[in-house]
Amino acid sequence: MRTIEGAIAVAAVALAIGLAPALGFEGKGVEPGPAKADCGPQAVKAGETPKTMGTLQYAADQGNAVAQWKLGRMYATGEGVPRCDARAFEYFSLIANGHADEYPDAPQAPFVANAFVALGQYYLDGIPNSLKADPNRAREMFSYAASYFGNADAQYHLARLYLEGHGVARDPRQAARWLTLAANKGQYQAQAMLGAMLFKGDAIPREAARGLMWLTLARDSAKSDDKWINELYDSAFKQAKNDERAQALVYLERWLKARHD
Repeated sequence: MRTIEGAIAVAAVALAIGLAPALGFEGKGVEPGPAKADCGPQAVKAGETPKTMGTLQYAADQGNAVAQWKLGRMYATGEGVPRCDARAFEYFSLIANGHADEYPDAPQAPFVANAFVALGQYYLDGIPNSLKADPNRAREMFSYAASYFGNADAQYHLARLYLEGHGVARDPRQAARWLTLAANKGQYQAQAMLGAMLFKGDAIPREAARGLMWLTLARDSAKSDDKWINELYDSAFKQAKNDERAQALVYLERWLKARHD
């Protein structure tokens, strides 16, 4: 009987070979977004110089994906400039439309993949007074970054859509496949969700020890505001039997060793 990890490895190869070309964005790029990204003047906050912004803007206008990404992130977070999600959406759209076929191992590829993830989030949540939420488009963005670029964050977000049946038919098993791919790359939120599914046997065969292993890894990487991860871990640890805890430690040592070899 194949383990779930083995099944995912096969699925990953199939995705890499067959799914990415089918999701190509040639001829059906990202919409240009809001007609007007009017968030006021493109003022520069303290700590960022007009010269730096001018250099980034020039590079972005020449189609440089890294510069477009940096500007997009600045407007998305309000770092160095007034926050403007509509402008951020425009820069991320430029990346998706101009660099979707970037080779996955190219230096710019991580920025392109992250732009698709950012677009997925915007399509999922919408932008007040600018962009209507569209779960189907969000799924397309996450799916492309998850399959073609193998982006772990995209794989996690795509799994969430399958778990919640948001923009796609609910499919916990498909969610578990994407979570496994992301968890094996160290995406701690995916590790937490996969761990909880395995510990409970939720839509997949129950493997309490392996589930506890993933939850332990997630807890160790969680941020201060990720209380839900700590709660999942605490609940599983209290319910786990002594032999399950011991086996989880064995799995954990093997996983860490494999990551550092």
